Amino acid sequence: MESIICNLVEHIKAEMPELLTVDEDYGQLENLNDEQQDMYPIMFPAVLIENTETEWGNIAGRSQKGDALFRVRLIIDCYDDTHSGCGTEENVQEREEMRSRLHTILQGYRPADDGVLIRKRSKFFTWYHGIKVYEVTYACVVTETIRETVKAARPKVSLSVGNL
Repeated sequence: MESIICNLVEHIKAEMPELLTVDEDYGQLENLNDEQQDMYPIMFPAVLIENTETEWGNIAGRSQKGDALFRVRLIIDCYDDTHSGCGTEENVQEREEMRSRLHTILQGYRPADDGVLIRKRSKFFTWYHGIKVYEVTYACVVTETIRETVKAARPKVSLSVGNL
């Protein structure tokens, strides 16, 4: 799964260079206020990606095919006041455009040799310090192939001592 996350990080960064952080999600958002945690600082706007779970089934030998879920979170710092009449209402529309663009580059994208990403669910919420989170879960079929290695039989050596 790590190779798929790496692929997604590269794909998103190439398509949305304005993002300041595109990374694997290892709790950066949840630990934003914890100064005891040793983490790289997250810079906004950011996208964090996590493989939340994969349900596996056998296909052949010891190889398996799975239905993987990937959580992609677009995180935007929203310090701007956006109430009616304040003159910055367009910031809401800019966030929506960024969210829509991210979905457009992910929906149907093939991060590996298997299936494409398909949006399954989404939710949007606010976080501490005026941060807006747009969270989308995508499903994707993945395969992990284990190649059987055949051990070569040890050659049998026999010596015979004859008359000289």
